[in-house]
Amino acid sequence: MWEYTDKVQQHFLNPQNVGEIEQASGTGDVGSLSCGDALKLTLKIDEKDIITEAKFKTFGCASAIASSSVLTEMVIGMSVDEAAKVTNEDIADALGGLPKEKMHCSVMGREALEAAIADYRGMILPMAEGEVVCECFGVTDIDVIRAIKESNLRSVEEITNFTKAGGGCGKCEDKLREILQTTVQSVSEITLPQIKPKRMTVLQKIKKIEEVLEREIRPGLKKDGGDIELVDVDGDFVTVSMQGTCKSCHKSQTTIKDYVERKLRELVLDSLIVEEEN
Repeated sequence: MWEYTDKVQQHFLNPQNVGEIEQASGTGDVGSLSCGDALKLTLKIDEKDIITEAKFKTFGCASAIASSSVLTEMVIGMSVDEAAKVTNEDIADALGGLPKEKMHCSVMGREALEAAIADYRGMILPMAEGEVVCECFGVTDIDVIRAIKESNLRSVEEITNFTKAGGGCGKCEDKLREILQTTVQSVSEITLPQIKPKRMTVLQKIKKIEEVLEREIRPGLKKDGGDIELVDVDGDFVTVSMQGTCKSCHKSQTTIKDYVERKLRELVLDSLIVEEEN
């Protein structure tokens, strides 16, 4: 048995704005009677783009009726632009929350609102161009991807809760799992925070350079009778002095550029430029 909030029960037992507006400015039809849930939302919009009236007809469960009812109350008085920003989470929050298995009811309300606004504006919604992945409920891949991104879904069960996809015969579960994996990976790649290196003071930079020279570079040079000393650090310019056999070696410049500079850029700061003292 679902646990409904008092607000859900109130809007189910005493729904507001039931009916259909004649000569509506915008109409949104979503769902299907054959799928178990259907909603028709009609809006009256004045010359200033303000929604002055909203009515609904819903076939569905208590959550579907309550979501539709509270949605009409929310949008009356809003501008069309404001209403276009209403999310399914806003609808659920206005009801004091919905059982996770019933979140698709708030999604249906949001979709009906978007469809009604699109009708008013003479536009075609992108979802209409998606590929149907759940034939039982007519859910497209675009619907699923959007739900995953907006509500941070991480399982096929959650997708079903929000879109009903996979809640019928279950044949689309593999496809839903594939969409989920691809979408989550793409979102992670886009939204992963870029870790910026902390800005180092001059003393910190010098100390770090000396540590790398001592640990990574000097041991190899000493094996061949050479050495390296840090002379100066001026911004990103690092001046070093080659010692021992390295000092007289005509390949020292190559060593500095190909090895010393590469190591310092890798382990200290990728903008460092290494020069040999004249």
